Formats: sequence, C-alpha cells, structure tokens
Amino acid sequence: MFQSPKQRSLSYVVFGLYLILLVWLVLFKFATSLSELPKMRGINLIPFYYDQETSVHLKEVLFNILVFVPLGVYVQIFKEEWKLSKKCMVPLLTSFLFEVVQFIFALGASDITDMIGNTFGGMIGIFLCITMKRVAPKKYISAMNGLGMSIEMIAIGLLVLLLSANR
Repeated sequence: MFQSPKQRSLSYVVFGLYLILLVWLVLFKFATSLSELPKMRGINLIPFYYDQETSVHLKEVLFNILVFVPLGVYVQIFKEEWKLSKKCMVPLLTSFLFEVVQFIFALGASDITDMIGNTFGGMIGIFLCITMKRVAPKKYISAMNGLGMSIEMIAIGLLVLLLSANR
C-alpha cells in the first residue's frame, strides 16, 4: 500500500489538515470569531425538501458531495482491508455526528439532505480511490496526496484572502 513511511506520514498530514478544514467549514462556517457563528437551530427530516429557491439548494447539495469526497479517499487509503459497507459507514456516521453537533450547539440547520450528499460524496471518494489504484497501483497514493495538498493550499489561500479583506 504505502511506498514508504514518508508517504504514510504525508497522507496523515494531508488528511489531518482536511479534517481541520472540514470541521471549520461544516460547524463553524469559516467564522473567525465567536460573534460570527450562526445562532440557529433547525432540523429537516424530509430529503430534498426546499421551501425556497431550488437552484440554491442544488448548489449546496453539490458542495456537500464535493467536500466529503476526500473523506472517502482517505478511508479507502487507510482502511483498504475493510468491507465496502463498513467504509461507507464512515462518511455517513461523520455526517450524522456533524448534524447532531450543529443541532445541539445551535450552529445551523440539521438536514437529512446534507447527510445524503455527504455520504454520497464519501462513496464517490472511495470509488475514485479504487479506480485510481487500478489505473496506477504504485502512484495512486502520491496522486491523491498531491491533489489533496493542492486543493488544501488553494482553500487556505482563499481563506487568507477572505480574512485579510474582512479586516
């Protein structure tokens, strides 16, 4: 699986940074102070139910899918020996945990649609990683780490720009 201990360490670093960014995004909506945190508690248990403009929600669903793809990739990399059903439980349970924390601390609306999108994104990541391994068995982890680092650097750069613009 890993070509070297350095590759394993890099994978953990990239995954750790991803988790930090994911928590900051999902729970804290990239807020930089406590006063910026949303003070809202809601729950929607009807999948894909929108009482407002649908196109806005479709973008949100696509975004939820995209932000969970790396979770699936790294579940596949770190837990390759697990059965597929067990791997798919990781994004589902992670999403469920985020929705529960959002509800408990009134950090946003808990939504079943978010859980569906997040889980689907994680599953896409798992299958993307499986496909990459078949295409390039010796290079797929390096490719996934490189892609992950690139996306994280862009995200961090955009956040720095956003934070400096708000000052």
